[in-house]
Amino acid sequence: MSAMLEVKNLGISFGGLRAVNEFNLTIEKGMLYGLIGPNGAGKTTVFNLLTGVYKPSEGVVMLDGENITGKSTIEINKAGVARTFQNIRLFKQLPVLDNVKAGLHNEMKYSMLSSIFHTPAYRKVEKEMDEKAMELLKVFGLDGFADVAAANLPYGEQRKLEIARALATNPKILLLDEPAAGMNPNETQALMDMICFVRDHFDMTILLIEHDMRLVSGICEELTVLNFGETLCKGKTAEVLSDPRVITAYLGN
Repeated sequence: MSAMLEVKNLGISFGGLRAVNEFNLTIEKGMLYGLIGPNGAGKTTVFNLLTGVYKPSEGVVMLDGENITGKSTIEINKAGVARTFQNIRLFKQLPVLDNVKAGLHNEMKYSMLSSIFHTPAYRKVEKEMDEKAMELLKVFGLDGFADVAAANLPYGEQRKLEIARALATNPKILLLDEPAAGMNPNETQALMDMICFVRDHFDMTILLIEHDMRLVSGICEELTVLNFGETLCKGKTAEVLSDPRVITAYLGN
C-alpha cells in the first residue's frame, strides 16, 4: 500500500542559495507527523513546495499514489492537501459560517448565472453548504459563533476556525504551520487535544511544523528535523528529540 504522502529528493534554490536539498519524507495514512528545526531551517519552504506556492527545482511529491509535483495551489488543494498558516488567515470581517463555507468550494457546484439570479439550484446548494458548514462548526464547538465576525473570536477559537475551514475542503492530509504560535500553555494544551481529535474523528493524516516542543513531544509519532535545508535526522519522536545533533542544532552548542 502506498503512503499518504511520499516526497523524494525534493529541492529548491533561490538565486544561488540552496533553500531545501534532497528532502525525503514518507507519511502513512492516519499519522501525526512533525517537521521541526531552528528558525531558517527551511520548514515553511517545504510546506510551500508541498502546497504549490513554490515549484520544486527537482524531486517528486506523491499524494496517495498521485503525482502532484509542480501543480498549482488550487490543483493541489483539490487533490487533497489543505494547510493553515503561522499567521492566521481568515476572512476577518466575514461571519464564522461564511469562513467555513469558503472552504466548501471544492465540492459545491453551480453556474455563475445561477448565483446571479438565485435560481432554485443555487438556493439548494447554498442550503446544503450552510448545513455542512454548521456540522463542522458543531464539531469544533463554534456553532454558537456562526453569525459572529471571525475577527471578534478569541485567538484560540480563530485557530479552530482556520482548521475547520481547511477540513471543509475535504482533504486527505492537513498541513499545520506552527498552530501553537502565540498561544499560552492552556491554549496549547487545548490545541493538542483538538489536533488529536481531528486526526481520530476525521481519520485525518496530519503534518505539522512546530516550535513548541511540548506539543511536538505530546502528539507527534514521528519527526523529521531540518537544519539549513538539509535533513538532520528522522525517526520516532522520543529518539529524535534526545539525539545530540538535534539538541546542538536548537541550542547552538
